[in-house]
Amino acid sequence: MCTPSLCKPAEGSFLHGLGQLSTAEDFFQALGLPFDQKVVSVSRLHILKRFHDLLDIPALTPLDEAAQRTACRAALETAYQEFAAGGGTKTFKVFQGATMGFVPLGSLTGR
Repeated sequence: MCTPSLCKPAEGSFLHGLGQLSTAEDFFQALGLPFDQKVVSVSRLHILKRFHDLLDIPALTPLDEAAQRTACRAALETAYQEFAAGGGTKTFKVFQGATMGFVPLGSLTGR
């Protein structure tokens, strides 16, 4: 179980610095990964959510910085490639169980 006291990275550490980043582009730049801006613009939140899901922070914490960086880079690359290839799963609740509906044009125009 990852609780803040167990998983909170030490201030000034690589993981702490990663936690201070705010945009998807920041993560790609910090981890030295090339990316297609079109893919990131369309799927940024899904890529970051998948990246988060792939990370095992408790397992990363005891590793040295180089190993942490390698693991984080691999997780981000995996998440990005899933969406770049068009196969990434949109995991946000709003996309779960969504059904396609049909609304006749006449019902919108009142005709």
